[in-house]
Amino acid sequence: MKGVTVMGVGSSHGNGLFFRTLTEKQAEEIHLASCQILEDTGMVIHHEEAVELLRKAGAYVENGNRVYFPSFLIKQALQTAPSRVTLYNRNGEAAMHLEGSNVHFGTGSDTLNYLDPFTLERRRWLKDDVAKAIRICDQLPNIDFVMSMGLLSDADPLMINREQYAIMVQNTVKPQVVIAEDGDTLKDIIEMAACVVGGKERLRQKPLFMIYTEPTSPLQHPRESIEKLLVAAENGVPSNFACGGVAGASVPTTVAGALVQANAEALSGLVIHQLKAPGAPFIYGYGNSPLDMRSMQAVYGTPEAVLFQGGAVDLAHYYQLPSWGYAGCCNAKVCDEQAIAESTMFTLMGALQGCNIMHDVFYMEFGLTGSLELLLISNEVIGRARRMLKGIDTDKESLAVDSIKRVGPGGNFLGDEHTAKHFRESWMPELSDFNNFENWSENGSKTMVERARDRIKAILDTHQPKPVSEDVREKIDEILKKAREKYGATV
Repeated sequence: MKGVTVMGVGSSHGNGLFFRTLTEKQAEEIHLASCQILEDTGMVIHHEEAVELLRKAGAYVENGNRVYFPSFLIKQALQTAPSRVTLYNRNGEAAMHLEGSNVHFGTGSDTLNYLDPFTLERRRWLKDDVAKAIRICDQLPNIDFVMSMGLLSDADPLMINREQYAIMVQNTVKPQVVIAEDGDTLKDIIEMAACVVGGKERLRQKPLFMIYTEPTSPLQHPRESIEKLLVAAENGVPSNFACGGVAGASVPTTVAGALVQANAEALSGLVIHQLKAPGAPFIYGYGNSPLDMRSMQAVYGTPEAVLFQGGAVDLAHYYQLPSWGYAGCCNAKVCDEQAIAESTMFTLMGALQGCNIMHDVFYMEFGLTGSLELLLISNEVIGRARRMLKGIDTDKESLAVDSIKRVGPGGNFLGDEHTAKHFRESWMPELSDFNNFENWSENGSKTMVERARDRIKAILDTHQPKPVSEDVREKIDEILKKAREKYGATV
């Protein structure tokens, strides 16, 4: 059955634009196929407590950890999982309502390399680089949440995720999405966040971050992934459990086949999560990328990747779960025309699809490298997309009949009161140059990437995020100190 793609005015974005990739019938077909996989093929789960939870709930277990999921467990989990998840900022204010077709954008995590905007070299990340990058995110109006951005080359490998979180939470008031090696790391991150917001119960009531964890495709759940999922459920931390498959390698090469497997893996994680703590917040999503068979490289931003994201978002709507996906990422090695084309397509389509929380803004080189120039340009692209999502108002004031009558044939609207009242409502850029050639030349003939570099410097020179208190800083340092001592970390 072929898909019916709809683009137009509808309820998904109020009076604005929306885009559907799957019909209701197709979503149902994918759901039933995923249930068949879970019933007939099952999952290998390397976590004793999770296997026992499933066994007691009615799943069939073979060879100790091969678990077959009856469909009633999936139905039960979908009934208890909340359709709305809210993330709060460091001030305790609701910052992101993950529901319906609300869209939010943020950075990615753990890139190996940093494209230094000042020296233009490609090098490994340092703690100071990540701190500066998070400070920039704190200032950008269209970056709604942060991730860790870069792997710290000047931290002990056993401490990287803890150190990353300490940097994030002290350099922005915005919500975070975190990565953790295991359950113990996540527990320390929870402790740090609790210090910031005023205790664990306050953190449960107003979560400051969500955890990103995933299965190992095809059809396996590692011990560490499930451990994090259970710790998060127990503590009320919002969880994303998303297939990170590569189409043609670890998931089927067809978009529909990849959706079936990714959906099965996500649903199996949801069942475990809800068995541990019914009603715990869960975000449905994926991390799938097509495989370029010429280079054997997983790639971002291709038409198939966009279609996969659209299908996953439509499945989230079908299940009435918050959705997770990508935006602002690319395969380019520098911030060039390819980078802008790929990242912009992903950003615009994710917005039109109504994906609730989109990460990896600023990713280059298949996620190996991060570019702050791309981050700032994407911030502007997101602003454009958000304006388009609003659509067209057709109330009496917007229709401007009285203004048209006043101006009449042959007049102009420059001096009319309607123009004075409304012209500031038009979207305006911060980086794009709307000057003519002569004025652009007089201003230095700078490209958009060069203007982005200037803006990076200006933000770092002028913007200071709201600091945490000295007491909170000392508590975070103490948590890090205890972890270093526990694991024998040297840095």
